[in-house]
Amino acid sequence: MAREQGRPLWLGITYALAWWVAQALIPAALGSGVNALIAQDTRELAKWSAVVFALGVVQAVTGILRHRCAVYTWLNAAYKTVQLTSRQATRLGATLPKRLSTGEVVSVGNSDIAHIGNAMDIILRGSGALVAVAVVTVIMLSASLPLGLLVLVGVPVMALAITPLLKPLHRRQHAQRDLQGDLATRAGDIVAGLRVLRGIGGEQVFADRYRRESQRTRGAGVRVASVESLLEGAQVLLPGLLIAAVTWLGARFALAGELSAGQLVSFYGYAVFLIAPLRTLTEAADRLTKGAVAARRVVRILSLEPEITGGGAQLRHGDLRDEESGVVVREGVVTALAAATPEEATAIADRLGRYSGGRVTLGGVPTEELPIDAVRAHILVADNAAALFAGTLRAELDVRGGGDVEAAVYAACAEDIVDALPDGLDTHVAEAGREFSGGQQQRLRLARALTADPEILILVEPTSAVDAHTEARIAERLAKARAGRATLVVTTSPLVLDRADHVFYVENERAVAEGTHRELLTTVTAYRSTVTRGEDR
Repeated sequence: MAREQGRPLWLGITYALAWWVAQALIPAALGSGVNALIAQDTRELAKWSAVVFALGVVQAVTGILRHRCAVYTWLNAAYKTVQLTSRQATRLGATLPKRLSTGEVVSVGNSDIAHIGNAMDIILRGSGALVAVAVVTVIMLSASLPLGLLVLVGVPVMALAITPLLKPLHRRQHAQRDLQGDLATRAGDIVAGLRVLRGIGGEQVFADRYRRESQRTRGAGVRVASVESLLEGAQVLLPGLLIAAVTWLGARFALAGELSAGQLVSFYGYAVFLIAPLRTLTEAADRLTKGAVAARRVVRILSLEPEITGGGAQLRHGDLRDEESGVVVREGVVTALAAATPEEATAIADRLGRYSGGRVTLGGVPTEELPIDAVRAHILVADNAAALFAGTLRAELDVRGGGDVEAAVYAACAEDIVDALPDGLDTHVAEAGREFSGGQQQRLRLARALTADPEILILVEPTSAVDAHTEARIAERLAKARAGRATLVVTTSPLVLDRADHVFYVENERAVAEGTHRELLTTVTAYRSTVTRGEDR
């Protein structure tokens, strides 16, 4: 990341160097001006006054430019991290939730980007501060060897003194970051399942769990703060001790006549000036440590590889076949899949959509040899775990743009939902579609899938949350909306199965029977028991 923004970074470091060095030279110019004043040399006094003014101008200009570069590098580093993480999340797809919790990913945007941005920012000021300390040390060495050596030795000793604090700080920050991610995941689960929790009276149980985890996270934060407080104290104490020693020793040399009045003023100015760069150097240790922790988290996400990858074969149109179960999704046919257990049906749908591994062919070509982007564009798997997002309803339903939203809404029997909204399809809906009931959300998800109009559409239980009357209408309209396209509906609803052109019945992960719904009802007892919920017994 530093390499990508090398130009503004080096430019910012250059400005920071000029800014710090200009401040470092002011005490020397003031000391020379004091000597000229004592000597009553008007010409020298005017010259050094002009030098102080010029250094002030340089400090002001470079300070503004340094700050601009610092803000730019902070924003660039922070939001570049967000972009990289978002792109990686998109690339990983279904792999991401299997490997990382929601809170882990959310914490990148909550805290990690700030720490990474701060680390990039401190590089500018820290580099300049280091050079400023070196410049002051050289000047002091040339004027007084003992004072120069005091600073030269004192700065590394001060840095070594805070080193023991960095390892426990690093470890405690890492632990706190893990707990924050877990807590964010817990909060997301509670919000997503609030309706269910209220229905079963489980709010208090989950609230107690959240409270306990929150207290653990708070305790971890207190442990981090205890080390940070020591580090903050060291940022004040250690530079203060060094400066006090420099001032005391300089005063003794001035009384002994080894330093002039102007040099004493300069050394006092150096002592006061050194507070800022020395604090910046100790601050750099803190920020770079936090940045390293955050960067490792981001790198962990970026290093993940998708479980499902594609090849370079040419995509062909044709039947989609799951070789393991024997289920076939044919072009121009509405196919239904009924399974003895929901898990079997879901596993087949995942294989057909290339969300899990398996022997699946499309037009005779194994899908594992096809480019994954082409498979995603050609095959759409829509299930009830799909999320609704904030924004206008039209934009939410027509994700790719150019789809026939009105026709899809009609096919999904969602006209009543749209009609009840104040601005129809242009109404702004809340995150996760909270204003809609479970059945309404399901119909809107179905409308979104139909708007996309893929070549092959796989619907997993698309009518499980609607009443029987609406379900019958959806089944009828769905067949018309998908005319000429390949469609697979995973369901055990007799109303939907009766409208399908062809039905597969799966048991023990194998298609043990196929035909029309009515044929299977009369010939396959297990099928009849599954779709009628045992009511025929």
